[in-house]
Amino acid sequence: MSADKAPAPSQSQIEDEIARTRAELAGTIDELTTRLDPRVQASHVAQQAKQAASDTGAFLTGGGLPEEDPDRSRNVKLLLGAAVAGAALVVAAILRRRS
Repeated sequence: MSADKAPAPSQSQIEDEIARTRAELAGTIDELTTRLDPRVQASHVAQQAKQAASDTGAFLTGGGLPEEDPDRSRNVKLLLGAAVAGAALVVAAILRRRS
């Protein structure tokens, strides 16, 4: 027998390790279930949309872009870009009807 070999774990050590692993796995599964829940996702998207609308209103009234969160600044720019694109489509449709 080699001197480098560690002693085999006891029955109670193996059972403890299995219990810890099961608890970690259960926690991971719970976290993934929550993250992938469509209701949670929809709620998160709705909250982001409300925040983007609020940030855009603040930007348009001179409040500037939110500097503390680059994602919020990006959302303001996306919302303004979508509004400009929508307005351009409406103008193009009106001009097309008149010609």
